[in-house]
Amino acid sequence: MSARRTGRTLPLHLVLAVVGVAMAVPLVYAVLSGFKSTDQLSRNPIGLPDPWVTGNYTDILGSSSFWQLLGSSTLIAVGTTVVVVAVSALAAFSFARFAFRGRETLFTLFTMGLMFPFAVAALPLFLLLRSMDLLDNPLGVILPQAAFGLPMTIVILRGFFREIPAELEEAATLDGCGPLGFFWRILLPMARPALGTVSVLAVVASWNNFFLPLLVFNEPTWWTLPIGVQQFQGQYSSEYARIFAYLVLAMVPALAFYSVAERQLVGGLTAGATKG
Repeated sequence: MSARRTGRTLPLHLVLAVVGVAMAVPLVYAVLSGFKSTDQLSRNPIGLPDPWVTGNYTDILGSSSFWQLLGSSTLIAVGTTVVVVAVSALAAFSFARFAFRGRETLFTLFTMGLMFPFAVAALPLFLLLRSMDLLDNPLGVILPQAAFGLPMTIVILRGFFREIPAELEEAATLDGCGPLGFFWRILLPMARPALGTVSVLAVVASWNNFFLPLLVFNEPTWWTLPIGVQQFQGQYSSEYARIFAYLVLAMVPALAFYSVAERQLVGGLTAGATKG
């Protein structure tokens, strides 16, 4: 029985191993390339650094502009996550626990937002932000990012909220707990895996967003790391090793956050799949 099960799962394990190697090799190559000089990278692109050049990393870490970009990306990612999770939780609670006319139609309109590409909204969004004086303002990135993140977040949270037993809500009502009290004291703590899942997705999406900050920020004061990578690449276009080092350092915060929140993300998505 065990041998038969192993034979069935072996192809899957091989596929997962191949995918894992394919994802890890570029990252390892980038890290090692950052420890080389450009001359080393040209002569020996695959081998280990000889000697190891740490100056590419230390020069970037000692630059105030890098930390400014990091702080801007962190502020925008946290702000986007707070807005999208707070608004989506209230909206999903309404869609999941209240019966009102047009509920499914309105929910369908939200889900249609999943198919709406950002590029289509770029010009009208730019004109709207300019009329609201939100250009070169972090709110000009936070609010649109939160708006585009609402559909997916509402879909995920609604599935969790609908699985909370109605008897629990009835018991809370008998104890004198109103709808908002039930939402705040009971529903949110029970939906912690779902909230963790959507928070991770919102942070990663905001961290990797390039087009919207490029559209909103003309001055470098609020540039984010993706814009900083582009500018750095243009400034040091011939120093490939230094560019690799900058790319790695720009990825480290997102990778560190994802590694810490991975269990929460996978657990939330798995629970949502089994419940929904």
